[in-house]
Amino acid sequence: MGVVIRQSLKGTVLTYIGAAIGFVTQFFIVTKYLEPEILGLTKVFYEVGAFCASFALLGIMAAGMRFFPYFKDPEKQNNGFFFYYLMVPLIGTVLISAIYCLCKQPVISFFGKDSDLFTDFFYLVVPLILILTLWQALENYSNINLRIAVPKGVREVGLRIFLLCSYLLYAFGYIGVSGLVLAVLASYGLCLLINAVYVSRTQCVSLRHDPKFITHDLKSQYLKYSGFLILAAISGNLMNQLDIFMLSSVKEQGMYGVGIYTIAYYMANVIDMPSRSIQAISTPLAADALKRGNFDEANRLYKKVSIHQLMISSLLLLIIWINMDNIYAIIPNGETYCQGRYVVLLLGLSKIIVTTLAFGGILIQFSKYYYWTLFISIFITILSIGTNLYFIPRMGVAGAAFATLIATVISYSYQQFLVQKKVHGNPFTWKTVWMILIVAGLWGLNFLIPSVSHVSPWLDIAMRTTVIGLIGLAAVYLLQISPELNNIVNKYKNRILCRQ
Repeated sequence: MGVVIRQSLKGTVLTYIGAAIGFVTQFFIVTKYLEPEILGLTKVFYEVGAFCASFALLGIMAAGMRFFPYFKDPEKQNNGFFFYYLMVPLIGTVLISAIYCLCKQPVISFFGKDSDLFTDFFYLVVPLILILTLWQALENYSNINLRIAVPKGVREVGLRIFLLCSYLLYAFGYIGVSGLVLAVLASYGLCLLINAVYVSRTQCVSLRHDPKFITHDLKSQYLKYSGFLILAAISGNLMNQLDIFMLSSVKEQGMYGVGIYTIAYYMANVIDMPSRSIQAISTPLAADALKRGNFDEANRLYKKVSIHQLMISSLLLLIIWINMDNIYAIIPNGETYCQGRYVVLLLGLSKIIVTTLAFGGILIQFSKYYYWTLFISIFITILSIGTNLYFIPRMGVAGAAFATLIATVISYSYQQFLVQKKVHGNPFTWKTVWMILIVAGLWGLNFLIPSVSHVSPWLDIAMRTTVIGLIGLAAVYLLQISPELNNIVNKYKNRILCRQ
């Protein structure tokens, strides 16, 4: 677990540097200079590309994690693993791009009243599919090799800087809407280029391969495994973008509703940022443990990952929620975007559940019971479509978030039941209970803190966050929720005492 903590901390530092840049971008540039409709357009443009890219990968990200241990041999350049790893998403990109172009009319019709806004950029999605597919594949290849810091920096910091520059060019009138979309596309392209250079210089990228190494049994296992993943992706990836797509297609919401939702989503997205680093570095360890049939080690990892995810995500949601009025008070046009207030809370609760239990899905995915992921994905998709159709017309943007929460609670409860039954994985301990009690106590304590928002919302944020944050961290330390975190704190504390 030590390598997980060290690599995760590096990734988390970069993540929050990027979050700071993103905070300035989203709350002070985007909300001031981009109309909700234009913000919604850029969001939908990306989400359509990301949705198609998730299929173009043809399951290679999870399959790569699972099968890399079979190829791993540095002296033999990993037996041509990179060649096969790269060819799969390239083939997938060609197939999915062709399908996307053939389905132009149904896609355009889906966006209803805002279809004209998206139509102008329909074919620009094709290069975006290629860029996002290769970028995700190369980033995942670095994760497989336990090198997450630079790719994380590119995604969390580099991308946000590029996007900030794009928005500023639009804000100051140097480019119009078309130029903005092209600039967004170029931002992702630059990230792909940087990642490609990094991977080529630090990891094995040899295209030499020996087809004889791929035995009939290995090929059969891969095709069966990736086939299930592709089918599962049809459902699972649809859920990830379903709220955005359905909001954009509803007459009363359209791109305007997506714009409101996007700002709220960004706030909630801060909650699971640390989890991306933890999951990125712990997933290869889980794959290796399960390959060796060591379920005890995998389940111990599950418990440790889960409590750290719960600890971080719950404290972050609490800090965001107690400062919600102040946040909307300081951002430009906050009176417009505050319609997404409850989106933040509902999506935040969803993210706590996901981050706490997501590693269980990885255990299922990398075990011999991986085919269950297909049934879970289909179940989630049907449930999500139904809840979105019901709640969005009745609750607007909050309805999309509420639908996500309902689908998350039910689907992850079902997933955990399978994890417990199939691989005997249980993330819950008494530390889980203590962590929930800590957050509940801090939420109550917040009401005792006098408000100074009438003087300055910034001052109130600083005071409220400092008090709640310090008391929360002290409680986590004293109750030893995370022995790994305590060791790090004690290490630096001892260094300071020794210097004195």
